[in-house]
Formats: sequence, structure tokens, C-alpha cells
Amino acid sequence: MKKIKAFIMESYGELKKVVWPSRDSVMASAKVVIVSTIVFALFFGLVDFVLSQGLLALFNFV
Repeated sequence: MKKIKAFIMESYGELKKVVWPSRDSVMASAKVVIVSTIVFALFFGLVDFVLSQGLLALFNFV
């Protein structure tokens, strides 16, 4: 039980040393992630569409 208590106390002490980001910083990072995810999804969706249409045209031609 002493080891568990020591672990919790040490963990709490370490969390006090953490430099937490500001709300504005977190919001800006979240916006970058959301926008980049949408851009990549659109890009890969377009690539998938083009390749699938190309394969359909190729196999319908043969």
C-alpha cells in the first residue's frame, strides 16, 4: 500500500511541473488538425474516384 501511495504522490508532483498549453494554443492546434484532415480526406477521395473511374473505363474497354 505504501508503494501505491508513493506512486500517486510522485505522479501528482510530476504533474505540477507540466507546462500546460493555453486555451488559445489548444484551439489553434485543433483547427490545424481539423482543416488538414478535411484536406487530406478530399484529396484521397478524389484520387480514389479518379483511379476507380480509370479502372472501370479500362476493364469496360477490354
